[in-house]
Amino acid sequence: MKTIGKYFLHGLLFLVPLLVTLYVLYLVFATIDGIFPFTVPGAGFLLTIGLILAVGFVTSNLLGRGLVQLVDRLFARLPLVALLYTSLKDLVNAFVGDKKSFNRPVEVALDAEGQIRVVGFITREDLERFGLKGQCAVYLPQSYNFAGNMLVVPHERVRPINADPAEVMKLIVSGGVSSR
Repeated sequence: MKTIGKYFLHGLLFLVPLLVTLYVLYLVFATIDGIFPFTVPGAGFLLTIGLILAVGFVTSNLLGRGLVQLVDRLFARLPLVALLYTSLKDLVNAFVGDKKSFNRPVEVALDAEGQIRVVGFITREDLERFGLKGQCAVYLPQSYNFAGNMLVVPHERVRPINADPAEVMKLIVSGGVSSR
């Protein structure tokens, strides 16, 4: 009976991430496929890739940059929309944009002896502007979640980690179980 339980658990551990990923991809492509009155298998995938490339091309040239600035100004003036839009834009830019913020992994000692530590990323070195002299902002991504916490920490409790930021993020998001 233990062997059957072990096989079931292994199958579940393999299938759940795979199926959830495939399902999300299916929803995106099916939604795009549903826009058109005709159905062509794979059209949603091709249209999604094409749309992303077209938007990337347009926003990369001089005329497109003006459009991006116009959209930024418009969305920044709308209550509630501004909060959502600017927060999401900053978050995306923190991962892949010109202003990458998750590129300085650190460990933070939570107790005076340094026995209890958390791993995160410095996102702002100086918080004096907020009345927090000698403090820095450390973002702690949560495991198996697209959320995190920001801690305000004295500099002396923060120690840089000499590791690839992407690997550190993978370690945190996987709850420490990622081995690749």
